[in-house]
Amino acid sequence: MGFVIAVLAAALLFGTTGTSQALGPEGTTPFAVGVMRLLIGGTALALLTAGAAWLRRRRGPASERPRLTAVPLGLMALTAVCLFVYQPLFFLGTSTNGVAVSTVIALGSAPVLAGLLEWALTRTRPGSLWLSATALSTTGVALLGFGGGAGGSADPAGLVGSFGAGASFAVIAVAQRRLLDAGWHPFTVVGAMGGGAAAIALVALPFTDVSWMADPRGLVMGLWLGLATITVAYALFTWGLGGLKAATAATLTLGEPLTASVLGLAVLGEHLALLPTIGLVVLGAGLILLAWGSRTRRAPEPFAVEG
Repeated sequence: MGFVIAVLAAALLFGTTGTSQALGPEGTTPFAVGVMRLLIGGTALALLTAGAAWLRRRRGPASERPRLTAVPLGLMALTAVCLFVYQPLFFLGTSTNGVAVSTVIALGSAPVLAGLLEWALTRTRPGSLWLSATALSTTGVALLGFGGGAGGSADPAGLVGSFGAGASFAVIAVAQRRLLDAGWHPFTVVGAMGGGAAAIALVALPFTDVSWMADPRGLVMGLWLGLATITVAYALFTWGLGGLKAATAATLTLGEPLTASVLGLAVLGEHLALLPTIGLVVLGAGLILLAWGSRTRRAPEPFAVEG
C-alpha cells in the first residue's frame, strides 16, 4: 500500500503546478517556466541520486551493479528526453485548445497508452481491475474537463501536442519500470532522468527569458515547481513504481487533475458546474478502486543495487 500512497502523493504534487503558476508573477511563459522547473528540479534529482549512492556505500559493501550497456543507457536517456518534451507538447495543447480539453487528452491518454505499451513489451494483458479503474477514472477526467469547457472544433496541432504529452509520460513510466526490473536502484533511475532533462534545459536557458526569477514570487514559484513537483514528486513516483505496474502507476497519477480542481476551488475561487462535480466524484471512485485493489498486488524485489 505504501507504493500506492507514494504515487498518489506524487500526483498531488503534480496537481499543484497550475495553481502555482497562477499565483506566480506576470511576464512568465510556459516554456520559460518549464525550463527553470527542469533545471532546478532535475539538478536536485541528480544530486539526490549522488547523495543516496554515497550513503549506501557508507552503510555497507556495494552490491553488484547491472552493467551500463546500450539498453539501460538508452532507456535513461529516453526518460530524460520525454521529461523535457512533455512540457512544450502539453503547453502547445493548452495554448490552442484550452487547459480543460488538453488536460483531459494528455492525462486521460497516458494510462491507456502506458497499459498498451506495457502489454506490447511484456505480453502481459492488463487485468480487469486496471481496466475497470482506468475506465472509471478516465470517464471522471472527461466529465471534469469537457463539462466545463467551451464548444468548438479542436486545433489539430494542439491535439497532437496533447497526445504527445500523454505518450511522453507513458514512455517514462514504462521505461522506468523496465530499468527497475533490470535491477537499477530507483534513485539511479530518477536521477538519470532528472539530470539528463536538466542538461537539456541548460542548453535552452540562453534562449529563454527568466528575468521573472528576480521577483520574489517568481523565485518561490520556480523553487516550488522545481523541488516539489519535479524532485520530490518524481522521486516518490519512481519509488512507488517499483511496487506497481507502469499502467497502474500511470492511472494513479490521474489524481493530478483531481488535486488541481480542488485547489482551483479552494485557492483560486473557481466554481464547478454539475458535470465537472460528478467528474470529481467518478474520478475519485476510480482511484480508490485501483488503490484498494493494488494494496496487496505486485511484491517488488528489494532495491539493493548500487547506482
